[in-house]
Amino acid sequence: MSDKKLAVLGVVAVIMVCLAVLQTRLSRAPSRKAFAGSHLIQGLDPDSITSIAIGMGNNAVRLVRVGNRFIVSNKDNYPAETKKINDLITSCMDVRTTELITSDSTNYADLEVSETNAKGLVKFLGADGKVITGVVVGKTDSQTNSTYIRSVSGQEVYTTSNPPSVKSTALDYVDKEIVNIEREKVALAIITSPTGSYTLRIGDSNEGEVVLVDLPEGKKLKDSDAKDVLGALSYLSFEDVYKESSGMAALIFDSTYVAETTDTTLYTFELAEADGKTYVRCSAAYPKILELDKGDMEGSEAKYLARDDAIIFTARHAGWVYEVSEWKAKNLAKKLDDLVEDIETETASDANDASAAGATEEVGAKVGAVQ
Repeated sequence: MSDKKLAVLGVVAVIMVCLAVLQTRLSRAPSRKAFAGSHLIQGLDPDSITSIAIGMGNNAVRLVRVGNRFIVSNKDNYPAETKKINDLITSCMDVRTTELITSDSTNYADLEVSETNAKGLVKFLGADGKVITGVVVGKTDSQTNSTYIRSVSGQEVYTTSNPPSVKSTALDYVDKEIVNIEREKVALAIITSPTGSYTLRIGDSNEGEVVLVDLPEGKKLKDSDAKDVLGALSYLSFEDVYKESSGMAALIFDSTYVAETTDTTLYTFELAEADGKTYVRCSAAYPKILELDKGDMEGSEAKYLARDDAIIFTARHAGWVYEVSEWKAKNLAKKLDDLVEDIETETASDANDASAAGATEEVGAKVGAVQ
């Protein structure tokens, strides 16, 4: 065999080897279609999660499991709302990928899936404090409306049409509602402050009338403002929450709002003001004597339920101080002077005008009768 033929065979052999290597690499490379519809996170057992880290740095939210629920450790260990935690875990586990975009980490910053510039970052940690899994949510493509996303433990970046909803603050994971009692269910409210006290109650009629007990002579009640006071416990929520022992000792709770509901439960809210903000602490009681009435078993059961609700309410809020919004605070601590106004007295000019108008009407009536 000539040297020329040997050279040709050598070149062919090299080409065949290169093709074989290339084919092997291509067979190992992930197919974009292979990832369509698959879950980003697989095999996560929610019960194995002992803590959740959301965000990064000093602003990160830390949720820690205590028993069968979570607390917000960077909000004085205030209880997290179970539904919101379950929704977070479920939304992360439900993420389905649509397309593999890259596995090159140099592209992370541009896609906003690095841990330093992510739109959302969630890490699920186990008992050993190590990350089990998690998601890094990137930016959304304006043309395709798809969001870039990757697993915290993976290199691959995908697109998804159902990114998880990741809230960024500690208060996003708690139930901020303190109480919600409709105005119509508040039978009586006693407001006390250093300047005095007053009592509002519902009227005897069924028309939503509000009455001020011991209305000052020459005054009348501003109906709308009075109704606002009785409705102060409707959707009462907080702006922030603090452990009573953590820097709250300087607060002076010198005002109270006590409401008696139509089922005779008493709700007490103590109020303090500092630096233009209003803080409250609260409790409830059912003081009515519980006696089983064989002729009214349904009524007796309702009393026991009311008592239990009061106990639960007090236990839930014991030891906590809440910052409430300015407009809610105004209704809880409205002064008596803001509730009443002078009764308008008829002046001589008004009397003359009324007399003239009456005379005109009388003349008109007589003319009509003659016609």
